[in-house]
Amino acid sequence: MIASGKPNTMQDALLAFLREEGLETPLLEYRITQAWPEVMGEVINRYTKQVYVRSGKLHVQISSSSLRQNLMMEHKRITQKLNDHVGSFVISDVCFF
Repeated sequence: MIASGKPNTMQDALLAFLREEGLETPLLEYRITQAWPEVMGEVINRYTKQVYVRSGKLHVQISSSSLRQNLMMEHKRITQKLNDHVGSFVISDVCFF
């Protein structure tokens, strides 16, 4: 932002518009769900059945119980990686089922 309070780039203007219209959070949540395959990799994504955000938490259905257990132990690291990937604090945790 510049001193006048007006956005100084097209990106700033777009983000300000999204924020004013209440669309920033849904967009970031969508970006988190779309980032799952890239951040977690092809092997884990093969066992992923559902990915969605509810109440600030990412919910992920994993078809392999052993993989699900391993991912549960890494939930804090995974949360951080996903938030870092989208460049914003979007989710507070990842829940596996």
